[in-house]
Amino acid sequence: MSSENCNSNDGQPPVIELCHLTRHFGTTCAVDDLSFAVQGGEVFGFIGPNGAGKTTSMRILATLDVPTRGTARVDGFSVVEDPDRVRRRLGFMPDNYGTYDRVNCEEYLDFFARAYGLRGNERRAALRRTMGFTQLDRLAQKPISGLSKGMRQRLCLGRALIHDPSVLILDEPAAGLDPRARIELREMIGELASQGKSLLVSSHILTELAEICDRVAIIEQGRLLAVGSVDEILKGSAGTSDQSSSTNTVRLQMTILGDLAVARRWLAQKKQIDLSEESAVAAGKETGKPDNLLQFEFPDDEMAQSELLAEMIRAGIRVSSFACQQRSLEDVFLSVTKGDVQ
Repeated sequence: MSSENCNSNDGQPPVIELCHLTRHFGTTCAVDDLSFAVQGGEVFGFIGPNGAGKTTSMRILATLDVPTRGTARVDGFSVVEDPDRVRRRLGFMPDNYGTYDRVNCEEYLDFFARAYGLRGNERRAALRRTMGFTQLDRLAQKPISGLSKGMRQRLCLGRALIHDPSVLILDEPAAGLDPRARIELREMIGELASQGKSLLVSSHILTELAEICDRVAIIEQGRLLAVGSVDEILKGSAGTSDQSSSTNTVRLQMTILGDLAVARRWLAQKKQIDLSEESAVAAGKETGKPDNLLQFEFPDDEMAQSELLAEMIRAGIRVSSFACQQRSLEDVFLSVTKGDVQ
């Protein structure tokens, strides 16, 4: 494993670092030359379609797999050369995890506390702290078989937290949770970050990632497509390897009274407007929106938007509603990924 640092930073060294990470399974390249870093106290979102390589990357960081080439470090320690030091600093919450249905919550967490070498008062304090934080203290004696999905997720999070790690890797922690449980999980993630812990979180619930993450990486077929702050990602100014556009745009939506075809022909003459079926009509029809609604990407410039509306009115096009929407994380995800799997 090379000691090369490919995620240089003028401040503190990264807490999680992937440098040219590659993992092959036979002829399949699950992770392809992946490089990014997570700083201390940061909540970092990890986004990609199913089969993109997220779980493989996380398993390598958790010392459950080894890379074909490249490096991965946690708190400065190589996951290959110093796996024991990595495990003491890291808590991993996998998307699929085993439980023991004939034991209760306290017994389950106590088992893992002992596995991490906690003894005596230290172990008892860890149990009290973890069960209190996850609100499992009131269910301490309840068999795991009787827990709801949300409580099982809390138990798995507790297992990752029992040894008080400084780094947490959460693989799809909100999968299958109801809205209230997702909100409570989001609050716990925020609390952990406020304690100074660094979190790498994968999820398909992109609206929630946008709310809790400091930065985001988007990958597909094992390759990094974009990385940056949520604001940079939404504006298209994040570092990318293959992003279709770096122009800062918003989505304009307008409702047309009268002949929609006339309005579309007039708009199609504007160089900065793309009225392809994908960006305009299809988006409205596929989501059940009215047939007289147009939506398209347009520069994020209020003066240009007001001039466009004024020109349309002077041209006799009757516009009954005119609004702009900032791009969502889901919009960016759909624009930079193709849905390909390995």
